[in-house]
Amino acid sequence: MTDTDIKTQLADAMAQDFERDLRRDNLPPEKIQAQLKRSRDRITSAPVAILLCLDMSEMDSYPDEKRNKAEYMMAVQSTAAAGMQLLLATHAEGLGGVWACWPLFAQETIRTTLNLSDSWEPQGIFFIGHSEVIPDARQRKPIEETAIYK
Repeated sequence: MTDTDIKTQLADAMAQDFERDLRRDNLPPEKIQAQLKRSRDRITSAPVAILLCLDMSEMDSYPDEKRNKAEYMMAVQSTAAAGMQLLLATHAEGLGGVWACWPLFAQETIRTTLNLSDSWEPQGIFFIGHSEVIPDARQRKPIEETAIYK
């Protein structure tokens, strides 16, 4: 999405779901408004917003729930891998990219707002553009604490 009007429509529609959820969480009104503003700004200010969706219509179907669940997880993993490739390609082009998963909380709202197929399940949204600030790398745990070698 590059059209400002479309990004604004999406931001406004998602804000309604987000505000409802934040009220349920009993957040103070000023915190709710701050989070809504941040969310809207992220969507509307990025030069490009890319919505990543999962589509099960081409996946295999099985007679049992266990394999159908595994097939769905494979689709989720494949979608996430595609998102990571998108971020790597963005970086290779000298651009900045941020991945947000909050479309998972507003899938129906997003489908309706953008007039998407019912088979498309919004999974994430990527904000692409030139970075204003390049953050310092975060401290990572040593590999020995996160992997097992045998």
